[in-house]
Amino acid sequence: MRGLKVAILLAFLAASASGHAAEAPQSLTYHRCYVCHSDQEILVGPAFAAVAASYRGQSGAVTKIANDIRTGIRNGGPWHMPPHPEITPDDARAMARYIMSLAPQQAGTPQAKQPR
Repeated sequence: MRGLKVAILLAFLAASASGHAAEAPQSLTYHRCYVCHSDQEILVGPAFAAVAASYRGQSGAVTKIANDIRTGIRNGGPWHMPPHPEITPDDARAMARYIMSLAPQQAGTPQAKQPR
């Protein structure tokens, strides 16, 4: 029995360390974030993976992104992200954690499907 528990723990750790992003929270679809954003491609807004790359290594990145989701962003080009105060702080943090879990796709890697 102990061997089985160790095997399950090792499998979980390997999956966690494999660099795969967490599953996208339903709130990204519900709040229509994928109208302007994609996980890997630039649409009207930046790709979520690019957002993650710009915050990588910064302390408080999840908090900053969650705050930006709720208060909006007015810089960096002709388009601005409007505020979304209807998104709860908990949902905004879940969205931000997902965004920070993304890594840019490498050449030759199939594109991730976007929920619609």
